[in-house]
Amino acid sequence: MPLKIYIDADACPVREETYKVARRHNVEVIVVSNSFIRVPREPLINLQIVSENFDAADDYIANNVDNMSITITSDILLAERCLKTDGLVIAPNGKSFTKDSIGGAIATRAIMADLRAGADMPNIGGPKPFSSKDRSNFLNTLHVKIEKLKRDLN
Repeated sequence: MPLKIYIDADACPVREETYKVARRHNVEVIVVSNSFIRVPREPLINLQIVSENFDAADDYIANNVDNMSITITSDILLAERCLKTDGLVIAPNGKSFTKDSIGGAIATRAIMADLRAGADMPNIGGPKPFSSKDRSNFLNTLHVKIEKLKRDLN
């Protein structure tokens, strides 16, 4: 069973970093998007264009991941779906989503959505800007997860 990396391509800031690590480990990357985006023309890197239907990219990823897959996404609900199939999930900032942590992440997401929807609430802002430290954390986490999956294969 080959290792695969799925990228939820919508606004993913670490596609190039993913390609770099995947090349080093000889792992296939599937970039999932509902429109054309430029990807390197290499045998290990493939673009999967899905329909423009709501959650079509998420559905494609969730229906294809397994215990030998890594999904790159900042979408907490997609992360939850992938974890149900025993896939590994990494956010672009390098944070791993796990079965133990996903419930808290979903609850925090719901609380923040409620706060942002409050009519008399001050502007509470969104996530922190993406940083070079986030990029470095991502590279390290992806490398570690691939090594783990390789060990599991043997």
